Amino acid sequence: MTGPQDRMATFSIENFGCRATAADAAALRSELAACGHLPASGHDSAGVVVLNTCTVTAEADAQAREAVRKIHRANPAARIVVTGCYAQRAPEELAALEGVTWVVGNSHQGEISRLIGALPTAALDSSNAPGNFISLETLAKAKAPVRPPAPILAGDIFSQAAVQIAPAAFMAADRTRPILKIQDGCDHRCSFCVIPQVRGASRSLPPDAVVEGVRRLAESGAREIVLSGINLGGYGRDLASRATLAGVVRRILDETEIERLRLSSIEPQDITEDFVALMAGSPRLAPHFHVPLQSGSDSILRAMRRWYRTEHYAERIHIIRRRLPEAAIGADVIAGFPGETPEDFRATLGLIERLPLTYLHVFSFSPRPGTPATSLGEALPRSTVLSRARALRSLGREKTTAFRTSLVGRVLRALTLRRQGPSWTEALTGNYLRVRIAGLHPANQWREIRLGSGAQSEED
Repeated sequence: MTGPQDRMATFSIENFGCRATAADAAALRSELAACGHLPASGHDSAGVVVLNTCTVTAEADAQAREAVRKIHRANPAARIVVTGCYAQRAPEELAALEGVTWVVGNSHQGEISRLIGALPTAALDSSNAPGNFISLETLAKAKAPVRPPAPILAGDIFSQAAVQIAPAAFMAADRTRPILKIQDGCDHRCSFCVIPQVRGASRSLPPDAVVEGVRRLAESGAREIVLSGINLGGYGRDLASRATLAGVVRRILDETEIERLRLSSIEPQDITEDFVALMAGSPRLAPHFHVPLQSGSDSILRAMRRWYRTEHYAERIHIIRRRLPEAAIGADVIAGFPGETPEDFRATLGLIERLPLTYLHVFSFSPRPGTPATSLGEALPRSTVLSRARALRSLGREKTTAFRTSLVGRVLRALTLRRQGPSWTEALTGNYLRVRIAGLHPANQWREIRLGSGAQSEED
């Protein structure tokens, strides 16, 4: 029979949002395991549930709140720790939710393993916690509601001077495509984006630490590693000894044995002839670029405070396609930005139709508190925003289908993933195609596949 102490030693983690939050969650998972905590089979059996939140849209906030409610209903005894970007932006909102034990901002994520380690014996008594801690006793004296809000551990994210990454993150708890966050924060101030408020200024992991991290992950069994960041192309600009993303990628290729390296999102201005030549020059670099567009209208790009125009964006995409004809090229697009006219939207559709993009990530505009976009005028009707988002997603599906069709019959190298069906295993190609190969295969294995015309791909 499992006792309280054993129960509290078990944990589960749910991640919301981008690859940077996924990297944070993976690092925390490794850190908790290194501290002796045991991963539970799911939230229902966990003593502690950590929710690593996103706040890029109102929908992301709502998903986090609903997750808290659902987990608390299913497992009332679980201690729920909410962290991530939503926890940094609006900790009081989350602290008020029934079932939440702690709210920990991005500024104090490094404290979570210590907090969880103390929960079985110290319960909620954390009067010695560092940072801007609000104790239950203090809240009670302030005439808080009958159920006092959970304690909050959050501080000034702009005081972070380095990328926070635990050494245990290099242990590759999951050896199938681990994410290594080498950059955090952003110095740009796009009018719609809340991320600088919750991630802070741009900061980079030193090149030596990046190379060592990749080496250790590869030695632990990882065959593909994803380098991630909030503004990955800005890597190294904050370091005393100036470094660049291209420079650290070259060092990884020269000094480690990693078999495939993939990069996350890169801004258009960082897509140069030299950088694309580097990506095209090694079969160990995945031919995959994700280049945020946001809008195909120059007037909307100005309102968004983006620093390029559609002509510049198109030029960079064509550089990629000339050097890497079979590369995946994805883009983020926002539907329904304030002031977006029908002509602006048609310009976005037209630009995407003309460009050799292979997939889209579509976001319905969501006003974020504290961002300039909230004061740009009357919001578009919700029905208009949703209609435009549907049209963009439909165009994105057409682009993906055309790209897959162009590669039918080609032999591609794919890495097996964990998802399986009765007679198939999912795998991912270098150019970001998810395929199903016949048979049941262990994850993290290379397979040569011939891309078929349907959902199934033949193993070569």
